[in-house]
Amino acid sequence: MQNLELCQFEPETKNGHYESYFLRANHPEKPQAFWIRFTIFSPKGSSDKSIGEIWAMYFDAELDKVIAIQEDIPIAQCAFASDKLDIRIGKNKLLKGHSSGSTSLNQHTFKWNLSYQGDNDQVLLFPKKLYSTALPKAKSLVTAPNITFTGTFKLNDKEINVDGWQGSENHNWGSKHTDEYAWGQVAGFDNDPDAFLECSTARIKLGPIWSPWMTLAVLVIDGKRYAFNSIIQTVKASAKYDLFNWRFITQNKNAKLIVNISAPKEHFAGLNYKNPPKGNHTCLNSKIASCEVKLIDKKGQSKNLHTKNRAAFEILTDLKSHGVPVQNI
Repeated sequence: MQNLELCQFEPETKNGHYESYFLRANHPEKPQAFWIRFTIFSPKGSSDKSIGEIWAMYFDAELDKVIAIQEDIPIAQCAFASDKLDIRIGKNKLLKGHSSGSTSLNQHTFKWNLSYQGDNDQVLLFPKKLYSTALPKAKSLVTAPNITFTGTFKLNDKEINVDGWQGSENHNWGSKHTDEYAWGQVAGFDNDPDAFLECSTARIKLGPIWSPWMTLAVLVIDGKRYAFNSIIQTVKASAKYDLFNWRFITQNKNAKLIVNISAPKEHFAGLNYKNPPKGNHTCLNSKIASCEVKLIDKKGQSKNLHTKNRAAFEILTDLKSHGVPVQNI
């Protein structure tokens, strides 16, 4: 299998392609978070219309503040290494263990200079064999879970010191966005800073037909990894989400997993995600959601995890009734 950390983009492709690397982290004590995303977008049918995108967001639950910035960069000003993690979009760069850059929109400016280190044991949301197959068309993994950040970022005139913020490094790519999904991640719970959760409930459209809802989850706790991602498990799972709340129950032969994730509307940003085939979707995006997890092993023993505002929570939707302002890029 190919090195899943490396960039998958082929500059001459006309098949359509999107690819993102993103860093995210939460303040160790305060309900604050940042999200920085390096993106390649290449529309289907035309290799000469590819662009790079820089996204940056800051969340503060105490102030009910969410600031989202996105900037397009000509592909000629971008560079992507083929043998290591080295992404350059304009003057913004992402190297293994370090990122720096600056982006502006609507009188907001976000500058950052961050280093990070920690766990590089990748978390694959799908079974490994599916990363080299045509389906799913959208691939996703965590290239470095539970890492800690140091450095600074500056939001407009306010400089914020980053010391021990905990988060992750992530990579996703594909020829088409998943049509509808809820996605969640927790890098360190309030009562267990070493535990990690990656999860998704999604469905895709095949022509006029919708697939069944599929729920995947991987939980790392006490040094043990619980994967709930076989084809049978994903379809048999019970899951329901609306715009700001999500609950699912899934199980394998070793354990049962119950997860609840939610956040108020004020803690989301609305982002416009362009789709390579055509059109776009709205991503409702929060990085300060709450999450409760219950893991019950085959002996009936349970472990409970919780966090008040350290969960990432995204909903991809075409609904217009959510009430969250959408960046009109």
